[in-house]
Amino acid sequence: MLFKANVLLVIPNFGLGGAQRVFHDHSVELAHYYHVTEAVFNLDGGNMYPSSNEVVSLDVAGAGGPINKLRNFWRRVTRLKALKRQLNVAVSISHLEGADYINLLSKGPEKVILCIHGSKLHDANIAGPVGWLRKNMLMPALYNRADRIVTVSRDIIPELITSFGVKPEKLLTINNFFEVSDIETKSREALSTAEEMVYAAAPVLVTAGRLSIQKNQAPLLAIFAALLKQQPTKLLFVGDGDLRDSLVARARELGLRVYAQWENPSALTPDYDVYFLGLQHNPFKYLRPATAFVFPSAWEGFPMALGEAMICGLPVLSADCPTGPREMLSPTTTTPATPLRQAEMGAYGLLLPVLTQPTTLAADEAVWVAALAALLTNAAERERLGQLARGRMQDFTRERIADQWIQLVEQVCQA
Repeated sequence: MLFKANVLLVIPNFGLGGAQRVFHDHSVELAHYYHVTEAVFNLDGGNMYPSSNEVVSLDVAGAGGPINKLRNFWRRVTRLKALKRQLNVAVSISHLEGADYINLLSKGPEKVILCIHGSKLHDANIAGPVGWLRKNMLMPALYNRADRIVTVSRDIIPELITSFGVKPEKLLTINNFFEVSDIETKSREALSTAEEMVYAAAPVLVTAGRLSIQKNQAPLLAIFAALLKQQPTKLLFVGDGDLRDSLVARARELGLRVYAQWENPSALTPDYDVYFLGLQHNPFKYLRPATAFVFPSAWEGFPMALGEAMICGLPVLSADCPTGPREMLSPTTTTPATPLRQAEMGAYGLLLPVLTQPTTLAADEAVWVAALAALLTNAAERERLGQLARGRMQDFTRERIADQWIQLVEQVCQA
């Protein structure tokens, strides 16, 4: 082992996304074996997942017009290259696409590893002229310069090979890992009296994650409104994001009674249908007592929120989106040749249609409503699926997964 080699981790920002959480987890774990430094483009927005490792900001913003953005792009490259020389970096590992480009273009004698956190082929944010440039020029031209490319889900690998020309020998999958015991402990934290009253009033469906295009929560509101006509139910959103105002507005358009934590926190009562709880320091305590977890994402990587709900022992219903949910819930199966149009019982949870196709949306929503209605009236099935989900997550503990990263760093150093 190259004990205490210098390892650099690179990411565009320290925001609240799942990639940033994984970046933090990797930084903490690798520091047991190496000198780890974290590099970030700038510290706008602070550091939401701090570790005890040294942080270096390249201090380069990203705003402005095309010329200014290009200038700042190259500043990042030159400053990261200088930082690598200064630290005598042995391995530089980048997280998220923007950091991948900077990492690759600043490459010197050090080894470069990319960590790919989500589907590139299905990412709706990769759009327009810049998206075309990324998909058709930057990724195909640059990604093969990496020494190794790690995907967090097995199903990202075929995308990179067939759509972006990445050499298969450079690719491997290392799933995200979860601090299972820590999540279990936090999930047992008591709710407030007002929160307990909400959970006691009716079965509770919960979803967690950013309120964003990727998480695709808008169709879930229509599904819930239809379900509510059949039986008493409540829907909780844990998380915040750019779409919170539009989601609240949509819920009210559907005639749903909405509680939004940022509007009037003291108004929490069981009298609402939909609860937007915003960001929570401990989201897990809202998962464990829920009846089921719903996950309507349009695309993913290896979703942290889904795994955390499974650790909390919840039965989960997830869109069969690219990528991650099928690997987690039905690992012995492969992605269907045509999109799923009916409920599919996986070994560890229920897979349902992705709610993004306008021509089939009404039928797909009806499949969700039927699946939820059936599960809410079957306590034994909920218990069975919850136990299976909890057991499945033992495959993704830090102890099982982190060693794969250590082995990879050793391999590239010795190559």
